[in-house]
Amino acid sequence: MRIALLAASLCFLAACAGEVKKNEPATPVVAATPAPVPVVAIAPTTSATTSAATIPPLRPEEKIELFIAETSKKFNIPENEIRATLAQAQYRQSIIDAITRPAEAKPWKSYRPIFITDARINGGRKFMAEHRVELQRVQDRTGVPAEIIVAIIGVETSYGANMGNYKVLDALYTLGFYYPKREAFFSSELAHLFELSKVEKFDIQQLKGSYAGAMGWGQFMPSSYLNYAKDGDNDGRRNLFVDLDDVFSSVANYFVGYGWRKGEPVFVRASMDGTALPFVPETLEAKYSLAELAQKGYRPTSNVPDLPATLLTLDGSEGVEHWIGFNNFYVITRYNRSPLYAMSVYQLAQAIAAPASNIPAAQ
Repeated sequence: MRIALLAASLCFLAACAGEVKKNEPATPVVAATPAPVPVVAIAPTTSATTSAATIPPLRPEEKIELFIAETSKKFNIPENEIRATLAQAQYRQSIIDAITRPAEAKPWKSYRPIFITDARINGGRKFMAEHRVELQRVQDRTGVPAEIIVAIIGVETSYGANMGNYKVLDALYTLGFYYPKREAFFSSELAHLFELSKVEKFDIQQLKGSYAGAMGWGQFMPSSYLNYAKDGDNDGRRNLFVDLDDVFSSVANYFVGYGWRKGEPVFVRASMDGTALPFVPETLEAKYSLAELAQKGYRPTSNVPDLPATLLTLDGSEGVEHWIGFNNFYVITRYNRSPLYAMSVYQLAQAIAAPASNIPAAQ
């Protein structure tokens, strides 16, 4: 009865904006259950028109029932099929532990050495040399530089060496129903996982990925897979697990979808006037003119086009660093919302593309 009252006011898909970046019934569906969830007592109503604001939070079992009904209706998948699949899903405490201590929480001086290493630079140069023809073809078609595509793959999976060992079903089940902070996003991604399995004929039980449910060489979330994956070799399938033509085309298409501009810069180092006050933009969007940034005391240290920009200040190993970021910086942050991630991709790409003698030292 409680679920029926809530169904009209709650929809787990409400947080899904068609993006990104980004994202189990009351019957015994859970194969392995976490610590018991306290049962919330339901206060008696005093009015036939119960406000959604007065309804206590849903228990996981109730969220699961709503999920099954909504996913079945939205993607035309039988409820019993969804229920049977979720019966095989398992709660993983290690996933909750991992998502609460992301690398992005570190300062730049600690974050950079994770990704800008001699091994990753040399591996990227080797990988790009091995796939130069395919990468150049994608670059020519989309305007996304080959080294940016390679750097994404390098940061995400070390060039395919680590695509994740978590069952994607377990990851999204755990985060969608037992991680309240972002459950709307992850339950939406779980629904899209069912859609993806239907569209691409994947065995949902066999898909492996990261603790957040990202998959393949480029670590695409299910919604991103559906929206941006490309069939790069025209074999009739979009396979980001094994087909590198598809991977290269899909990473580039993701950037194009978010507005990558061919030939424009990503970052340039900035100087700070001695009298300048600290400036931290409210968003990552490149929306200031260079003249506006100069008025605030921040200027590019080399010649760059007069394009909309923003400022990024980092705690580097040798002190504070100031960088001016442009639209293409913002586009990289749509792949991962962290500005540290975007800087790592940029610097790794620069190192991969540089002549061997000019590769910046890994710190």
